[in-house]
Amino acid sequence: MKFVSYNIQYGFGLDGRFDLERIATSLAGADVIALQEVTRNSPENDHVDMVAALQDLFPEFFAAYGAGCDALLDSRIENGRARERRFQFGNMILSRWPILAIRNLLLPRSHSVEHINLQRSALEVVVDAPGGAIRTYSVHLDHVSPDERLAQIAFLKDRVLNFVGEGGALTGLVANGVPVLPLPQDFVVMGDFNMEPETPEYIAMVGHDDHFYGRALRANQPVDVLARFGRLTPDCYSWIEPPEGPQKAHLDYCFVNHQLFPRVRDVFVDMDAKGSDHFPVWLDVN
Repeated sequence: MKFVSYNIQYGFGLDGRFDLERIATSLAGADVIALQEVTRNSPENDHVDMVAALQDLFPEFFAAYGAGCDALLDSRIENGRARERRFQFGNMILSRWPILAIRNLLLPRSHSVEHINLQRSALEVVVDAPGGAIRTYSVHLDHVSPDERLAQIAFLKDRVLNFVGEGGALTGLVANGVPVLPLPQDFVVMGDFNMEPETPEYIAMVGHDDHFYGRALRANQPVDVLARFGRLTPDCYSWIEPPEGPQKAHLDYCFVNHQLFPRVRDVFVDMDAKGSDHFPVWLDVN
C-alpha cells in the first residue's frame, strides 16, 4: 500500500500558478492520499471547489473531506430560496478502497490577534484495505504558536492512541441491523505539523530521544518513520519559501504505530514536486 501526504497550498505551486492537474500527476500511483489546505470558495483561488475538482481528477477513488473552518462569504434570496456561499478550509483523504468511517477532529485553538488563525483539524478515516482495515489521518497544525501546537498534539494523540477505547465514529448499532465497524489498531498519521525536528512539539509527539537507546518502539508513542529510516537529515526538507527559498524547513511527517512499523518498506520526501510550497511525503507499507 502506498500512502502519500501533501499540503497543496490552495492549489498554488512554487511558481505561483494554480494547477490541480499538476498536483494530481505528482500523486500518481498512490493508494491513499492525505491532503491539507483544501478549500471551497476561497477568494485566494477564485472560489474554486477544490473538493469537487480533486474528486474529478481521481474518479476511481473514494473521498472524505473535513472542513475545520467554515465561514459565510455572502448570501441572498433567489427565486424564493436562500442561497449562500461559504468559505471552507480543511483536509481531504482519497482512497482506492472504500472508507468505512469518518471523524473530523477539531483541534484546540485560541484567539489570535496579530496573525490569521484558522480552526485546524485532523481528518480520520477507516479504510477497508485489502490486508485489513487501517486508520489514516490527514493532519494540519497551527503555523504560528508552539503552545497551540502542543495542545493540538496532546488532543490528537489522545484520539489516535485511544481510538479503540473511544469506539471511533460509531458503535453499538448491532441491534439496529447496521454492520459492526472495525476498530483497527494500525494507523498512519500524515500531514503538515508545522514543527521542526527535536522541537518541544516534536518531542511531545514521539517522546524524548534517549542518549543510549534512542527512541525505542513503544506502544504509547507514534513512530516517526522518516527518522527511523534515517531520512530526516539536514538536507531533507518538506517546505520551501517560494519560489526557491532561501528559507527551508522540515514540517511534514508520517507517523505509524509500533505494530505497523515492521511492515514499512520505504518512506521519502518527493522534493521534485512543484505543485505547492510543500513537498509530498510518501510511505510504502506491505
